[in-house]
Amino acid sequence: LVTGTQLKIALAAMAARCRLTARFHHVHGANVRLDASRTRATRVESFAHGLCFSQEPLAPGQIFLVEIEEKERGWCGHLRVGLTALDPQHLQPVPEYSLPDLVNLGDTWVFAITRSHNRVAVEGEAARAPPGDPFLLAERVRIPRDTLVGRSRPGRYSHILDELYRTNVLPATARRSRIGVLYAPQPDGTADMHIVINGEDMGPSARHLPTTRPLYAVVDVFASTKSVRVIPVEDGFPSLQTLCRVVIQKHIVHRVAIDGLDLPTPLKSFCKHE
Repeated sequence: LVTGTQLKIALAAMAARCRLTARFHHVHGANVRLDASRTRATRVESFAHGLCFSQEPLAPGQIFLVEIEEKERGWCGHLRVGLTALDPQHLQPVPEYSLPDLVNLGDTWVFAITRSHNRVAVEGEAARAPPGDPFLLAERVRIPRDTLVGRSRPGRYSHILDELYRTNVLPATARRSRIGVLYAPQPDGTADMHIVINGEDMGPSARHLPTTRPLYAVVDVFASTKSVRVIPVEDGFPSLQTLCRVVIQKHIVHRVAIDGLDLPTPLKSFCKHE
């Protein structure tokens, strides 16, 4: 059995690792404000100058995942994500737009998120894992799906909304949707870029990316997308904490009922996916 001390040590180690990778770079667009942890990026005015980057280059198969926290009416256009081989540290000034400004600098691949357009069919593609499968399979990359899927705020209708996120019925850029980007190495030494929307792989959006240079995630908090938050994603197998959450959620009607369980407050919060 895992003792409370062992669990705390494991969670602390996981949190430390997440702090190093799952946060934004200190270099960003002029209208972006980061919180103290650099895990939340908010565009404070206008509709542009919202470019953000991952703090560190991504490892092969590592997903950089953000959740849409706030929307702003009155603008046309949505979140844009991708990868760049340009070092953010050397972007002075940071371009106003990811499309076309950053892309025009070269070695950058960015796409606007509109689910119907991001879905890429590949000839001879193997069957994808069904939505209920616990793992996302993107070529040879295997990631626990639980964290990748958007979830509503706990409430009266959260069990209904959660199903809409899980099945991608809601628009890709709805509040609480989770959008991720990763690259999958290929036999020829290059890589394919994949965009993931609420646990569904959209296919290789760009091919032949260089793997000899560091690749940073790009997140453009553009137009109607006002604020996003980085979501840490576990590598490999789901943690004991995640497995406990899955079991608890299977035995309740919706997440509001978690408040009535005899559990520590931090575990209740985690089970509600806050």
